[in-house]
Amino acid sequence: MSENKTRPTDASVEAFLDAVDDDGKRSDARVLSDMMAEVTGAAGVMWGSSIVGFGSYHYRYASGREGDFLEVGFSPRKRALTIYVMPGFADYDDLLERLGKHTTGKSCLYIKRLSDIDLDVLRESLTRSVAYLREKYP
Repeated sequence: MSENKTRPTDASVEAFLDAVDDDGKRSDARVLSDMMAEVTGAAGVMWGSSIVGFGSYHYRYASGREGDFLEVGFSPRKRALTIYVMPGFADYDDLLERLGKHTTGKSCLYIKRLSDIDLDVLRESLTRSVAYLREKYP
């Protein structure tokens, strides 16, 4: 079995956030960092070189593959803020309809700036996601 390529590192989250070039994106990243720390009760940890993750869970699939991954996280990428919601969005239609301007991938929520969305709805999405992971992977 191969291991996850994205793993926690000892790199400084603060240094990473300080290095975000765009002032608005840096400010949004700090808001996300505070929100995710509050939702998970965990401090931010760098996962790889560009993802700030909060909390972790151990998964084991029927195939036998297992590993550890972040509960929620984000990366202030050039094109958009990428927010990682590990269960994906299949059961999130009600929240996504109320969120505001965004796009999604399998487990990624893409937002240009936090002012484009309802932060209370984002918090609700993150809280629901973390609760699901903690129930499924205690």
